[in-house]
Amino acid sequence: MRSPIPDYLLEVLDACGADAGAVADYIPELAAANPDRFGICVATVDGAVYAAGDADVGFTIQSMSKPFTYALALADRGIPDMDERVGVEPSGEAFNEISLDRESGRPRNAMINAGAILTHSLVDGQDGAARSERVRQGFSRFAGRDLVVDESASSSEFASAHRNLGMAHLLKASGVLECDPVDVVEGYTRQCSITVSCRDLAMMAATLANAGTHPLTQERLLSRPVVRQVMSVMMTCGMYDAAGDWMTDVGIPAKSGVSGGVIGALPGQVGVAVFSPRLDTHGSSVRGIRVFERLSSDMGMHLMDVAQEGRSALRGSYVSEGEDAVTVYEMQGDLRFAGAETVVRAIAAADHTTKRVALDLTRVYRLHDVGRRMLLECVRRLELDGRDVLVIDPERTLSGTARTGKDPLEVVDSLDAVLSRPTHRLE
Repeated sequence: MRSPIPDYLLEVLDACGADAGAVADYIPELAAANPDRFGICVATVDGAVYAAGDADVGFTIQSMSKPFTYALALADRGIPDMDERVGVEPSGEAFNEISLDRESGRPRNAMINAGAILTHSLVDGQDGAARSERVRQGFSRFAGRDLVVDESASSSEFASAHRNLGMAHLLKASGVLECDPVDVVEGYTRQCSITVSCRDLAMMAATLANAGTHPLTQERLLSRPVVRQVMSVMMTCGMYDAAGDWMTDVGIPAKSGVSGGVIGALPGQVGVAVFSPRLDTHGSSVRGIRVFERLSSDMGMHLMDVAQEGRSALRGSYVSEGEDAVTVYEMQGDLRFAGAETVVRAIAAADHTTKRVALDLTRVYRLHDVGRRMLLECVRRLELDGRDVLVIDPERTLSGTARTGKDPLEVVDSLDAVLSRPTHRLE
């Protein structure tokens, strides 16, 4: 069978294809862009890729580079150091506003140009060329292929980068920029001139959505704390002075660029990229925004459309038959606080008639630290109540945790090792 998803994406492009907006005209290379280009790509966190339209057409990454350079700088410098240099508050202003904190002199956030220029200077590198190459190589790893700088676009953009140069000199005068302003703006311009496609951007976004692990190469590129920081700033600042409308209407951490691209990363699910060069007054793709609004509505992608994760964590409970009966609690999914709480509540409320109690983690694919601590405390209290507790834990997600002053947990790999006779479900 042929997947219906590419056909659906074509339908979305057709429905969102009005001709409103205009291409960016303040950069000669962007002014020459074909305004009718329109493409989309969706990449899942387990590596499936769906594309439609002009998904493989190359264009410069522009401001969509900002989250990824911010991620590199966070990885190089650490979150506390970056927080002292670049803020995380929405500016409420356009992307190219000269916006610095009056007291500290630091930029409001890393998604506006002033913050992005300073962020570029904080990426590791002995000089400007080394920093630029570190950025290019980092972006290539996010995309899963070697990316190159469009030298013509870089030269064209740098020739008209007077406002960015003014910001860099102001940053230098404020004492927050340590490098040469002209050198940093040239490197930042090269960063914005890296050529990508929708397919590249969707995979880069999917790496963020996958908590920093590339969906195809399985390479761990960023730590979870860094990804959380980047995605948080994308959510609140990525769409500039339209961030509030974006949050309410779309609800996906995102970033736009004046070349006509928009990227979104939905945690744990997908990375999405749309390309259409006509821009609105905020400098974001008109059709790109319409596509994201449609996807968010059709596919339930709004971050605040919260799944009932907690309710589904406890798959069921049952008692085996026979003289040596066992009460078994089956868990599933991504076990955070809410999910672990439903399990603990069910165990606490039960009137156990068996000596043995088993926690079945076979279907738990991730156990967060809070879930681990809650379950271990549950085990401790069951043991205090005189129960013999064992864990069905083939991946050793819980049982790998040491218990100070306690015997090791009794662990088995499957239900077969626990149950010797047919079971009946608890009502």
